[in-house]
Amino acid sequence: MKISTKGRYGLRMMIDIAMNQGEGPVSVRDIACRQSLSDKYLEQIVTQANKAGLLKSIRGAGGGYQLSRPAAEVSVGEILRAMEGSLSPVECVRELGEESASCQNADECATYELWRDIKKAVDQVIDNRTLQDMIDNYTRKNHDDASVGKEGNCQWSAR
Repeated sequence: MKISTKGRYGLRMMIDIAMNQGEGPVSVRDIACRQSLSDKYLEQIVTQANKAGLLKSIRGAGGGYQLSRPAAEVSVGEILRAMEGSLSPVECVRELGEESASCQNADECATYELWRDIKKAVDQVIDNRTLQDMIDNYTRKNHDDASVGKEGNCQWSAR
C-alpha cells in the first residue's frame, strides 16, 4: 500500500486548516502558500474533503474552510480514506469486517491472514491518530516556532 500525493496533501491541508482556523475560515490560497502546493490541485482535494463531511465551506468575502468537527474528533484514517478510498493492501480484504472474509478462498489461501493482519495494523494506526495528535506532535517538535503557521509568511509546513 502506498499513500498517493492526494492523500499526503489532503492530510497536510487538514492539519493546516486545524492550526489556522482560529482567526476564521481558511482560504485555499493561504493553505497553498503555506504548504507550497498548487492551489488548483488543492481545490480538488478540498472538494473531496468537503464532500466527505470533513470540512465546512464558508462563502463570501473572508470565506474559506473550517473543520466540521474538533480536530480531536477527526481521525487520520477518515482523511486518508476520503482522499484514497480503500487502504487495503489487496482486494480480498478490502471490506473486512471483524471476522468476516470478503474472499471466498480465504479458508484455503496461504496469504489471506497476512493481508488481513496488514490491513488491521494499518487501520489500527490511522484510526487511532487524530488531527489533534498530529498538531500536538508538530508543536512538540517545533515548540520554539509554534506560531510560525499563523504569521502568514508561508513558511510553516506540516510535511
